[in-house]
Amino acid sequence: MNNDEINHPPHYTRGEYEVIDVIEDWGLNQNFCLGNVIKYIARAGHKHSSLEGKARDLMKARWYLDREIQRLTKNE
Repeated sequence: MNNDEINHPPHYTRGEYEVIDVIEDWGLNQNFCLGNVIKYIARAGHKHSSLEGKARDLMKARWYLDREIQRLTKNE
């Protein structure tokens, strides 16, 4: 795949499947937080190759996951 920062950024196009395609196939495009969890985990260490960048992406994934957990458990 060409290096297309707008339509197919390289940090989302590693491997056989593009992250957006996985998120849509799994139905996670219907849940903003869970879609972002997948997005940030998939790109961790690839958009920003430093350990700090990888950790930042994983912390963002955790933030979205925690938000979804809070939403699910707030009425319990």
